Amino acid sequence: MSNAWKKVHRMKRFTMGAMTTPEYYEWWSKRINDNIPGLREECIRSIEEHLQVVPSELEIIKQDIEKRSSELGKKIEQLEEEKIRLGLDVDIHKLEAEKLRKGKNKAKEDLDSLKMDYNKEEKTKAD
Repeated sequence: MSNAWKKVHRMKRFTMGAMTTPEYYEWWSKRINDNIPGLREECIRSIEEHLQVVPSELEIIKQDIEKRSSELGKKIEQLEEEKIRLGLDVDIHKLEAEKLRKGKNKAKEDLDSLKMDYNKEEKTKAD
């Protein structure tokens, strides 16, 4: 504390001393840092309780991020399952296409064979 402040403080007490009332004296005894009243213990306790109950903005943001992360995780799982199902569908279609291709090739070979046999028979009849 500076000496100038102490001097002003003493002067305030001296000039105010004669005019004090019990209410003023009570206010004066509770004040801190020049006219800022101190907090009562029950006010401090209720503020601390309030702060414990009310989540901070950071906590709210954290909870929101965790919720979104969980939702996105579920969505990723669904997409992976769908990808697997679609992959299986593609494999099935490939197998069916291969089977049809083989069947077509076999039918073509059989047709070619029949044509050759027919041509041989026709040639034999002509001779």
